[in-house]
Amino acid sequence: MRRLLIIEPYFGTSHAHLIRGLMKRLECECELLEMSPRKWKWRMRGGAIHMAERAGEIAPYDAVFASDFLDLATFLALGPSWLRDCRKTVYFHENQLTYPVRIDDERDFHFALTNITTALSADAVAFNSDFHRREFLDAIDGLIAKFPDYRPEGIADGIAKKSSVLPIPLDLDTIPTGHNRTGPLRILWNQRWEFDKSPEVLFETLFDLDETGVDFELVVAGEGFEYSPSIFEIAQDRLAHKIVHWGFVESREEYLRLLGSCDVVISTAIHEFFGISVAEAVAGGCRPLLPNRLAYSDMYPPDFLYDDDGQFREQLRRLCLNPELARNGDYRRLVCHLDWGEQIGKYERFIFG
Repeated sequence: MRRLLIIEPYFGTSHAHLIRGLMKRLECECELLEMSPRKWKWRMRGGAIHMAERAGEIAPYDAVFASDFLDLATFLALGPSWLRDCRKTVYFHENQLTYPVRIDDERDFHFALTNITTALSADAVAFNSDFHRREFLDAIDGLIAKFPDYRPEGIADGIAKKSSVLPIPLDLDTIPTGHNRTGPLRILWNQRWEFDKSPEVLFETLFDLDETGVDFELVVAGEGFEYSPSIFEIAQDRLAHKIVHWGFVESREEYLRLLGSCDVVISTAIHEFFGISVAEAVAGGCRPLLPNRLAYSDMYPPDFLYDDDGQFREQLRRLCLNPELARNGDYRRLVCHLDWGEQIGKYERFIFG
């Protein structure tokens, strides 16, 4: 039987979701070397050293599957010699070349270069969306141009030739569809509580709708952090009379039931390479209302996209005034192609060649 070594320096969020699904479904012997999901910068800088030490203690494998948080070049240099001969694949959940930062001067290009050398060191590279793949490849030449001299050529083309797109699969059998609802439109926000999700646009819109007498209910899930935007605290107070649920849900089953109780899932993101939270909500029966940009433009039909903040407000207001517009659609069909049954064969071919 084929043997697969999975390397994950950041075993959490979508990284853990993907790995658990692969280990459950791939017909091979799998071993996972993981690190806890914290201090991502230290994981990218030092995780390869730790992983190389652990790899030196195990028997050879036929293939290695790693995420973008692994410095693959360092791992191969420090790890056992059998790594040179096995197939090495890398999955990009995100990248540090185009991931937004609050101020451009804050970007540490060391991490972007690590992503590039990792992609160069791999036999094959996969991205979670075609938007992500295009954005990463298009940005490489701009970074190379910052080199003072000795600028390498053909980097983007070389990575492009061995890259593909593999969406993050969903286990649709475990996601219940929503029940028939009545009453006010129930709005769902279930993304990370961070600046790149642009929560100010959502909450300012909801403040305005509330002040003009538009009725709705609000569910805010997703994961908060120590330095989450202050708008969350403000919104929790100002919209207290609208809130059905507020905060991260520890139980997976409870979380999925919560998704199924909602009518529309909202994103106002300025960054999204895939959007697994939105996809799960859509699988649970929520109508998506998403910006016409980022990965969403590739993944969802135009009827579910808005072009600017004004259009977002008007579309949401229309749904609030007539909730049945959001309750009469078969939205699960929009993400059926993401089911593990549709995707596992593609992953197997990518990993083993």
